[in-house]
Amino acid sequence: MTKTRALAFVLPLLAACAPAPKPTPMHPMHHGEGMHHRFDDPEVWAARFDDPGRDAWQRPDEVVKALAVADDAKLADLGAGTGYFTVRLARAAPKGVVYGVDVEPKMASYLEARAKKEGLANVRGVVASADDANLPEAVDLVLVVDTYHHLDARPAYFRRLQGKLTANGRVAIVDFRRGQPMGPPDAHKIPADQVTAEMAEAGYRLDQGHAFLPNQHFLVFVRR
Repeated sequence: MTKTRALAFVLPLLAACAPAPKPTPMHPMHHGEGMHHRFDDPEVWAARFDDPGRDAWQRPDEVVKALAVADDAKLADLGAGTGYFTVRLARAAPKGVVYGVDVEPKMASYLEARAKKEGLANVRGVVASADDANLPEAVDLVLVVDTYHHLDARPAYFRRLQGKLTANGRVAIVDFRRGQPMGPPDAHKIPADQVTAEMAEAGYRLDQGHAFLPNQHFLVFVRR
């Protein structure tokens, strides 16, 4: 992952939550040369990432329900941003723990503060490095929403991540489909069959696929 992209785990959410339905050449998700984004004011980014209008197409509660996590599960939200999915996972697993993982330290701190305000004591912020989620322990599920296409060397990344999964651990990937209005330009979207092939290279097999999201594929993998 390049330095610019390493600083931008949460840029997919910026693009996806923008009110304009069609991407443009200057789409904020496109990491062109000279495009440097810092998230030094999470409160500002929260207005985009947690825009209530996002719920209509992201369907976060349906996504979490489909994952059917145990109430004492250990979970990770990879590319957590301001905690849009993190807090929902925390409510689904009140006896467990949820690691909100982001490469930007201020985002990790923000989501911990958010969780505290919302009375969620089971959230921990984790600062990731460019090529490692830096999870402190093995987890039952890693959720990767609108972030997969921003990772470089993906097979190597997810092969390494196997070491932080429990015996029956899963990786759920939600990312943008080509031909849909949300997300980056189509050239930056990764088709579901390519995701499946890359995850197979990393040592996973497709366990489930859900088709209810209008703009994204939703794939759940387990180790082979």
